[in-house]
Amino acid sequence: MKNAILLFLSFVVIAQTRAQDTDSLKKTKKDWSKVSLANRPKDHFLVQVGYGFWTKKPDSVKTTGTPLSVNFYFMMDFPFKSKPQYSVAVGAGLSFNMQNFNKTYIDISGSRADRLSFINVADTNHFKKYRLSTTYLEAPIELRYCSDPLNSLNSWKGAIGVKVGTLISAGTRGKTLVNKTENTVNAYVLEEKSKRYFNSTRLSVMGRVGYGIVSVYASYQINNFIKEGVGPDVRPLQVGITISGL
Repeated sequence: MKNAILLFLSFVVIAQTRAQDTDSLKKTKKDWSKVSLANRPKDHFLVQVGYGFWTKKPDSVKTTGTPLSVNFYFMMDFPFKSKPQYSVAVGAGLSFNMQNFNKTYIDISGSRADRLSFINVADTNHFKKYRLSTTYLEAPIELRYCSDPLNSLNSWKGAIGVKVGTLISAGTRGKTLVNKTENTVNAYVLEEKSKRYFNSTRLSVMGRVGYGIVSVYASYQINNFIKEGVGPDVRPLQVGITISGL
Protein backbone atom coordinates (compact mmCIF):
# COMPACT_ATOMS: atom_id res chain seq x y z
CA MET A 1 0.00 0.00 0.00
CA LYS A 2 2.82 2.37 0.90
CA ASN A 3 4.53 1.68 -2.42
CA ALA A 4 1.29 2.35 -4.31
CA ILE A 5 0.88 5.72 -2.57
CA LEU A 6 4.47 6.70 -3.38
CA LEU A 7 3.95 5.69 -7.01
CA PHE A 8 0.76 7.74 -7.20
CA LEU A 9 2.50 10.81 -5.70
CA SER A 10 5.31 10.41 -8.25
CA PHE A 11 2.80 10.49 -11.09
CA VAL A 12 1.22 13.63 -9.63
CA VAL A 13 4.59 15.40 -9.40
CA ILE A 14 5.48 14.43 -13.00
CA ALA A 15 2.09 15.60 -14.27
CA GLN A 16 2.43 18.94 -12.47
CA THR A 17 5.95 19.42 -13.87
CA ARG A 18 4.78 18.76 -17.43
CA ALA A 19 1.84 21.13 -16.97
CA GLN A 20 4.19 23.85 -15.77
CA ASP A 21 6.51 23.26 -18.73
CA THR A 22 3.56 23.51 -21.13
CA ASP A 23 2.38 26.76 -19.51
CA SER A 24 5.92 28.11 -19.76
CA LEU A 25 6.09 27.31 -23.47
CA LYS A 26 2.74 28.97 -24.07
CA LYS A 27 3.93 32.10 -22.29
CA THR A 28 7.20 32.28 -24.24
CA LYS A 29 5.70 31.46 -27.63
CA LYS A 30 5.96 34.55 -29.83
CA ASP A 31 2.76 36.09 -31.16
CA TRP A 32 3.88 36.70 -34.74
CA SER A 33 0.70 38.62 -35.58
CA LYS A 34 1.99 41.45 -33.37
CA VAL A 35 5.49 41.49 -34.86
CA SER A 36 6.30 44.37 -37.21
CA LEU A 37 8.87 44.08 -39.99
CA ALA A 38 8.45 47.69 -41.10
CA ASN A 39 12.13 48.43 -40.48
CA ARG A 40 13.42 45.39 -42.35
CA PRO A 41 14.67 46.16 -45.90
CA LYS A 42 12.39 44.72 -48.58
CA ASP A 43 14.88 44.89 -51.44
CA HIS A 44 17.84 42.56 -51.81
CA PHE A 45 19.94 40.65 -54.33
CA LEU A 46 19.72 36.92 -54.98
CA VAL A 47 22.62 35.12 -56.66
CA GLN A 48 22.56 31.50 -57.85
CA VAL A 49 25.37 29.34 -59.20
CA GLY A 50 24.35 25.93 -60.41
CA TYR A 51 24.92 22.82 -62.50
CA GLY A 52 22.54 23.16 -65.46
CA PHE A 53 22.16 19.94 -67.45
CA TRP A 54 19.62 18.89 -70.09
CA THR A 55 16.98 16.31 -69.20
CA LYS A 56 15.37 14.18 -71.92
CA LYS A 57 18.55 14.61 -73.99
CA PRO A 58 18.92 11.99 -76.76
CA ASP A 59 22.11 9.90 -76.81
CA SER A 60 23.07 11.46 -80.14
CA VAL A 61 23.68 14.81 -78.42
CA LYS A 62 27.15 14.52 -76.87
CA THR A 63 27.62 16.93 -73.96
CA THR A 64 30.76 17.18 -71.84
CA GLY A 65 32.35 19.14 -69.02
CA THR A 66 30.49 21.18 -66.40
CA PRO A 67 27.32 22.89 -67.64
CA LEU A 68 27.24 26.15 -65.72
CA SER A 69 24.25 28.36 -64.90
CA VAL A 70 24.54 31.71 -63.14
CA ASN A 71 21.50 33.78 -62.14
CA PHE A 72 21.33 37.33 -60.74
CA TYR A 73 18.01 38.72 -59.47
CA PHE A 74 16.90 41.89 -57.72
CA MET A 75 13.99 40.96 -55.43
CA MET A 76 11.32 42.73 -53.40
CA ASP A 77 9.96 40.87 -50.35
CA PHE A 78 6.42 41.41 -49.00
CA PRO A 79 5.71 39.58 -45.68
CA PHE A 80 2.17 38.64 -44.64
CA LYS A 81 0.89 40.91 -41.87
CA SER A 82 -0.70 38.20 -39.74
CA LYS A 83 2.08 35.63 -40.37
CA PRO A 84 5.34 37.45 -41.15
CA GLN A 85 7.24 34.15 -41.31
CA TYR A 86 5.62 33.87 -44.75
CA SER A 87 6.14 36.31 -47.58
CA VAL A 88 5.82 36.79 -51.32
CA ALA A 89 8.83 38.00 -53.30
CA VAL A 90 8.88 39.30 -56.88
CA GLY A 91 11.82 40.47 -58.92
CA ALA A 92 13.73 40.62 -62.18
CA GLY A 93 17.18 39.60 -63.33
CA LEU A 94 19.40 37.77 -65.76
CA SER A 95 20.15 34.08 -66.26
CA PHE A 96 23.31 32.92 -68.05
CA ASN A 97 23.51 29.28 -69.19
CA MET A 98 26.46 27.44 -70.77
CA GLN A 99 26.45 23.87 -72.12
CA ASN A 100 29.64 22.23 -73.46
CA PHE A 101 29.71 19.66 -76.26
CA ASN A 102 32.13 16.91 -77.27
CA LYS A 103 33.18 16.64 -80.95
CA THR A 104 29.94 18.28 -82.01
CA TYR A 105 28.97 21.11 -84.33
CA ILE A 106 25.60 22.83 -83.81
CA ASP A 107 24.02 24.24 -86.95
CA ILE A 108 22.53 27.15 -85.01
CA SER A 109 21.79 29.24 -88.11
CA GLY A 110 20.19 26.43 -90.13
CA SER A 111 22.67 26.69 -93.01
CA ARG A 112 22.71 22.91 -93.58
CA ALA A 113 19.10 22.02 -92.76
CA ASP A 114 15.97 23.80 -91.60
CA ARG A 115 16.39 22.63 -88.00
CA LEU A 116 18.78 22.83 -85.05
CA SER A 117 21.16 20.00 -85.95
CA PHE A 118 23.75 18.52 -83.58
CA ILE A 119 26.34 17.11 -85.97
CA ASN A 120 28.92 14.52 -84.91
CA VAL A 121 32.29 15.71 -86.24
CA ALA A 122 34.56 13.20 -84.47
CA ASP A 123 35.91 11.88 -87.82
CA THR A 124 36.81 15.29 -89.24
CA ASN A 125 38.13 18.64 -88.13
CA HIS A 126 36.37 19.91 -85.03
CA PHE A 127 36.80 22.34 -82.17
CA LYS A 128 38.56 21.13 -79.06
CA LYS A 129 36.20 23.26 -76.96
CA TYR A 130 32.65 23.96 -78.10
CA ARG A 131 29.88 25.66 -76.14
CA LEU A 132 26.28 26.78 -76.51
CA SER A 133 25.35 29.84 -74.41
CA THR A 134 21.95 31.39 -73.75
CA THR A 135 20.94 34.49 -71.80
CA TYR A 136 17.46 35.21 -70.44
CA LEU A 137 15.77 38.18 -68.84
CA GLU A 138 13.64 36.61 -66.09
CA ALA A 139 10.95 37.56 -63.59
CA PRO A 140 10.80 35.18 -60.58
CA ILE A 141 7.94 34.97 -58.06
CA GLU A 142 8.47 33.12 -54.76
CA LEU A 143 6.33 32.07 -51.80
CA ARG A 144 8.77 32.10 -48.87
CA TYR A 145 9.06 30.84 -45.32
CA CYS A 146 11.54 32.08 -42.69
CA SER A 147 11.53 30.52 -39.21
CA ASP A 148 12.53 33.83 -37.56
CA PRO A 149 11.94 36.86 -39.83
CA LEU A 150 13.39 39.17 -37.15
CA ASN A 151 16.73 37.37 -37.47
CA SER A 152 16.75 36.08 -41.05
CA LEU A 153 20.54 35.67 -41.15
CA ASN A 154 20.26 32.91 -38.52
CA SER A 155 17.06 31.17 -39.57
CA TRP A 156 15.82 28.23 -41.56
CA LYS A 157 14.34 29.25 -44.91
CA GLY A 158 12.45 27.75 -47.79
CA ALA A 159 10.80 28.96 -50.97
CA ILE A 160 8.82 27.66 -53.94
CA GLY A 161 7.91 29.59 -57.03
CA VAL A 162 7.88 30.11 -60.75
CA LYS A 163 9.79 32.31 -63.14
CA VAL A 164 9.07 33.59 -66.62
CA GLY A 165 11.95 34.42 -68.93
CA THR A 166 12.46 35.88 -72.38
CA LEU A 167 15.44 34.89 -74.51
CA ILE A 168 17.91 37.74 -75.05
CA SER A 169 20.68 35.92 -76.89
CA ALA A 170 21.81 32.48 -78.01
CA GLY A 171 25.09 31.51 -79.61
CA THR A 172 27.85 28.96 -80.01
CA ARG A 173 31.60 29.39 -79.49
CA GLY A 174 34.24 27.02 -80.77
CA LYS A 175 37.89 27.33 -79.76
CA THR A 176 41.02 25.64 -81.22
CA LEU A 177 40.35 23.65 -84.39
CA VAL A 178 41.83 20.13 -84.27
CA ASN A 179 41.74 17.13 -86.62
CA LYS A 180 40.33 13.70 -85.82
CA THR A 181 43.56 12.70 -84.06
CA GLU A 182 43.29 15.80 -81.81
CA ASN A 183 46.27 17.58 -83.40
CA THR A 184 45.85 21.36 -83.67
CA VAL A 185 44.95 22.61 -87.15
CA ASN A 186 44.34 26.25 -86.31
CA ALA A 187 44.19 28.09 -82.98
CA TYR A 188 41.25 30.36 -83.65
CA VAL A 189 37.78 31.09 -82.27
CA LEU A 190 34.49 30.78 -84.17
CA GLU A 191 31.36 32.44 -82.78
CA GLU A 192 27.86 32.13 -84.25
CA LYS A 193 24.68 33.73 -82.88
CA SER A 194 21.04 32.99 -83.64
CA LYS A 195 17.79 32.71 -81.66
CA ARG A 196 15.96 31.15 -84.58
CA TYR A 197 15.39 27.65 -83.18
CA PHE A 198 14.97 28.43 -79.48
CA ASN A 199 11.73 29.23 -77.70
CA SER A 200 11.63 32.94 -76.93
CA THR A 201 9.78 32.25 -73.64
CA ARG A 202 11.04 30.10 -70.78
CA LEU A 203 8.68 28.89 -68.04
CA SER A 204 10.29 27.31 -64.98
CA VAL A 205 9.29 25.98 -61.56
CA MET A 206 11.77 26.34 -58.71
CA GLY A 207 12.36 25.63 -55.05
CA ARG A 208 15.07 26.14 -52.45
CA VAL A 209 15.80 25.39 -48.80
CA GLY A 210 18.63 26.44 -46.51
CA TYR A 211 19.87 28.27 -43.45
CA GLY A 212 21.04 31.88 -43.16
CA ILE A 213 22.19 33.38 -46.45
CA VAL A 214 22.93 30.00 -48.11
CA SER A 215 20.40 27.59 -49.59
CA VAL A 216 20.25 24.76 -52.10
CA TYR A 217 18.02 25.38 -55.11
CA ALA A 218 16.57 23.52 -58.09
CA SER A 219 14.90 24.96 -61.18
CA TYR A 220 13.24 23.02 -64.02
CA GLN A 221 12.05 24.37 -67.38
CA ILE A 222 8.55 23.01 -68.03
CA ASN A 223 8.20 24.12 -71.66
CA ASN A 224 10.34 23.24 -74.68
CA PHE A 225 13.84 24.74 -74.72
CA ILE A 226 14.07 24.19 -78.50
CA LYS A 227 11.07 24.98 -80.68
CA GLU A 228 8.88 21.99 -81.40
CA GLY A 229 9.71 20.11 -84.60
CA VAL A 230 13.13 21.67 -85.21
CA GLY A 231 15.23 19.83 -82.61
CA PRO A 232 15.20 17.45 -79.63
CA ASP A 233 12.75 18.12 -76.78
CA VAL A 234 15.25 18.85 -74.01
CA ARG A 235 14.28 20.47 -70.69
CA PRO A 236 17.08 22.22 -68.75
CA LEU A 237 17.40 21.46 -65.04
CA GLN A 238 19.49 23.59 -62.67
CA VAL A 239 20.73 22.45 -59.26
CA GLY A 240 23.03 24.62 -57.18
CA ILE A 241 23.62 27.15 -54.41
CA THR A 242 21.72 30.37 -53.67
CA ILE A 243 23.13 33.33 -51.77
CA SER A 244 20.43 35.67 -50.51
CA GLY A 245 19.76 37.87 -47.50
CA LEU A 246 16.07 36.94 -47.30
